[in-house]
Amino acid sequence: MKQIEYWRFGSEEDIAAASSLIEKRHLRHGLFFAHLAIEKMLKAHVVRKTGKEPPYIHNLIRLAEIAELALDSDRMTLLRDFSFYQLAGRYPDHIKASLDFGTAKEDLASMKEMVEWLTAKL
Repeated sequence: MKQIEYWRFGSEEDIAAASSLIEKRHLRHGLFFAHLAIEKMLKAHVVRKTGKEPPYIHNLIRLAEIAELALDSDRMTLLRDFSFYQLAGRYPDHIKASLDFGTAKEDLASMKEMVEWLTAKL
């Protein structure tokens, strides 16, 4: 389906951008794009499940619920924890985040794994 490919391709672009940004130490922006990559893969799953355009939301847990994905507690925690990065990316003046390079790389690796898992499930 064309909509699923649209979201999947966007996710691939965003995770590549996230990696590049983090390597250049633009941590907040890189993690925002990694969150966006997961969001887009979840939206691909929403389209697959519902046959409709996904809602205009950024809540990863809600998107997973709409897609009726069976998530274990570790994946659910990851989605919940990484929702912070979409807020930090959108509202940097309101969300004060102290990020370090090591943590950003670890979080990016976890987010990449999540995107890969979601892609395999699609």
